[in-house]
Amino acid sequence: MTIKRGSLLLLLLTSLLYSAPVHAETMPPTPVSAIYLDGRQLQFEVQPLLIKGTVLVPMRKLFEEQGAKISWNRDTKTVTAIKGNKTLTYHIGERTAYQNGQPLNLTVPGQISSGYTMMPLRFVSEVLGSTVKWDANTQTVRIFSTIDYSTTVLYGVNLRSLPDSTKGSMIREMLPVGEKVQVIQEVGPFWLEVRTKGNKTGYISAKPKYSDYTSASLVARQADELLVYGEKFLGRPYEFGASTDQTLTFDCSSFVSRLFKDKLSIDLQRVSYNQAKEGKEVAINELRKGDLLFFSARGLDIGHVGIYAGNNRILHTYSKELGVHYETLDAKWMKRFVTARRIL
Repeated sequence: MTIKRGSLLLLLLTSLLYSAPVHAETMPPTPVSAIYLDGRQLQFEVQPLLIKGTVLVPMRKLFEEQGAKISWNRDTKTVTAIKGNKTLTYHIGERTAYQNGQPLNLTVPGQISSGYTMMPLRFVSEVLGSTVKWDANTQTVRIFSTIDYSTTVLYGVNLRSLPDSTKGSMIREMLPVGEKVQVIQEVGPFWLEVRTKGNKTGYISAKPKYSDYTSASLVARQADELLVYGEKFLGRPYEFGASTDQTLTFDCSSFVSRLFKDKLSIDLQRVSYNQAKEGKEVAINELRKGDLLFFSARGLDIGHVGIYAGNNRILHTYSKELGVHYETLDAKWMKRFVTARRIL
């Protein structure tokens, strides 16, 4: 009786031993069958992980597909992600991340697996402003992003592979007037990285002619570029009625129109009186770099124009002795001041 029981027990253990590997091979690596972002299935380099009910996926695709730019510090294993006015900083393995300096807790920390940095899908998505839904019937995760296609193309513009217009930058497509894009980030004063509704990313010109996108930081950089370009002509002779087709001489309005045309692709009227009708009026106490200042001159209500250069200075020309030069916006000029107009 004892021998039979022992044999039976051995048979049972043998059965369990051989059945376990078969069971493991048939089990899926994760109960998540698919992950969708705004209805489009995402394909990851490795299978998602499921740890304590939390799905972890490769970091870079998760961030970038939702419009964030990331940088990775290999030495400290720290990821920094930027989207709009949000900056997320996280050290892999820790249970606390920081959004704009404020701590956020993770139920399951990120980790490195099979050479990939894996981050919690729900945590990252919700920090980026997305909504995450779990469909138990199909075992799918659905992410609904808040990608903001609010920037409108005003003039047909090339979507490029690099933020420049040289031959090394390929044209991916022409974006037509009226196309809506999401601005991912400003790249210097003259380029925007954008995402199209067709989920293509690339670079378009940030000059005002091409889209209605603007920001204080972009305007400041473009105004600085305008003034730096103007400085190349310091001392250039003054000539009343100077031709706009050359840069050997300028009068006040040809100088202004040339700078705006060359650096920002903005076409201004030829004479100061008409230039004073461009853009929008701003108060003298609200001036910023790049604004145009108009003054009475030669018996005309408006006969002179200059560019406000910040710190109470004007970049302009009106004198054969001085040519193009900087000058203080002092009481003498304020007596003749008529209006200020903002083009940028």
